[in-house]
Amino acid sequence: MNRLKDQWYAVVWEKLKELVEELPKGHDSLPSRSEMIVERPPNSEMGDLAFPMFPFARVLKRSPNEIAESVAQRIGSSGAPYPGSARADGAYVNISYAKEQAFQDAVDTVIKQGGKYGRSKRLNGQRIMCEFSCPNTNKPLHIGHLRNDALGESVSRILKANEAEVLKVLLINDRGIHICKSMLAYQEFGNGRDPAEAGVKPDHFVGDYYVKYDQWAKENPEVEQKARELLRKWEKGDPETTALWKKMNQWAVDGIQETYARTGISFDRTYFESDTYLSGRDEIIKGLEGGIFYKKDDGSVWVDLTDKNLDHKVLLRGDGTSVYITQDIGTAIQRHKDWPFNRLIYVVASEQNYHFKVLFQVLELIGVPWAKNLHHLAYGMVDLPDGKMKSREGTVVDADDLIDELVSLAKGEIRDKGREGEVEDLDATAEKIALGAINYYLLQPAPSKDITFIPARSISFTGNTGPYLQYTGARISSILRKFQQREGEWSEGVFRPELLTVKEEWELAKHLADYPNRVIQAAVELSPSVLAGYAYELSKTFNSYYHDNPVLHNEDPNLVVSRIQLVKAVKQVLSNCFELLAIPFLERM
Repeated sequence: MNRLKDQWYAVVWEKLKELVEELPKGHDSLPSRSEMIVERPPNSEMGDLAFPMFPFARVLKRSPNEIAESVAQRIGSSGAPYPGSARADGAYVNISYAKEQAFQDAVDTVIKQGGKYGRSKRLNGQRIMCEFSCPNTNKPLHIGHLRNDALGESVSRILKANEAEVLKVLLINDRGIHICKSMLAYQEFGNGRDPAEAGVKPDHFVGDYYVKYDQWAKENPEVEQKARELLRKWEKGDPETTALWKKMNQWAVDGIQETYARTGISFDRTYFESDTYLSGRDEIIKGLEGGIFYKKDDGSVWVDLTDKNLDHKVLLRGDGTSVYITQDIGTAIQRHKDWPFNRLIYVVASEQNYHFKVLFQVLELIGVPWAKNLHHLAYGMVDLPDGKMKSREGTVVDADDLIDELVSLAKGEIRDKGREGEVEDLDATAEKIALGAINYYLLQPAPSKDITFIPARSISFTGNTGPYLQYTGARISSILRKFQQREGEWSEGVFRPELLTVKEEWELAKHLADYPNRVIQAAVELSPSVLAGYAYELSKTFNSYYHDNPVLHNEDPNLVVSRIQLVKAVKQVLSNCFELLAIPFLERM
């Protein structure tokens, strides 16, 4: 159907050119062809495409309504075998497809291209680095990380689907005062135990000591100074401190990697702050020597960004230790040396908006030519129904615990619906349902929106949820299995698009044709919510259609085969869309 859209685009443009050629000499030329907009009419009865004529009123010296009328008349009177019809509707030229040809085009294209359907060359030749997740080695991943991971993984897949060369990178925050707080608490309360001894997942084991530190420090304010002293010892390379740091960091990283494996998150390259923070400090010292930055009496180094509507920002503390932005500067520069990119996307919570504005400005000040190609994909916070999460107080929802809860809820849903016998592996199926529930719930809103995560709502098999989409895929798979089992009954049937006359069938075909446009839109906007919304609309339309229109129970084998071809195309597009959203597709559920 996209081929038909392109054909109509060319037809309307040709008629506009004819109108311009009839003008007296000396007239202005048409705007660029790329400025001709094509839209979808507000309702299907008005047609399938709408071309607004507003951009051409100045050149043609006529009202948009008159231009639309002239273009539609020329199309109608030309006698050419166009794939549909045109009519004027106010300032718009509305196009109605020839449905038989449109059905054939949409279904054939999807089935022929299979898993590649929807991919575009929009970003061909672009090298895009995407940083996401960025855990700290003082605690396990929590629900906020899950949103970060879902966004980063999905955006990376969407960019690849538009032929960008994508490098997914992980920055592990393995140094700093927060790491030392866990270390200090372990020294005080750990008694030399390790995670295996305690029977605790290693990242959770480390995180428990971060919580212990907070409780300890509330009663003993002097503990804060001890943590700072531990940081100074680490930066000076004290052997005992370094050994403890390596041991606890490895525990945390091992546990975090387990969670990544469980949630299907992967990275092409990993960076550690401990490897890059010194190079950032060197860049700041160079900037200080070049007069870009200034030093205060306490020895700290600052940048003045007031002319950029920002503020004064510290870049090095008075004792010479780095702050977050110092290491981010060094890391960014090192990354570009390692893999020269056209664009670097940071997937980080909106709480860090100011930080990234400063980071990008500082990189520009020190003369980094690619600083303008940096982008902060900010996302809203994820809270619980009873308020904001706080790692120090142990009130976060750990990612592992949330997944376990959703797996349990998914098993309950399957049992309640009497479907245990329909799934081959209850544990594996429940795990995939849980992942689909999490990713869809976190990706369905626009990235900038805050979310209140309600587990029971996310796992529901009805409504706007991941399991609802997965159930739609499983339902379609069941129809296709039954067709294959009885295929001989309809061996004489052929695909006859003229038999697909139900309104929902036409809506499904238009949804299928629109998918490639949505993949491009999601890449341009860096918003998986575009595809999440699309998947829900396609699923909802299919379920409404299937409720009232039997696919297999028809006397005409041609109608059965025609509907099966449409159903196959819907399954393929859902599967392709799920892949970009990192939602597991289930054949049985």
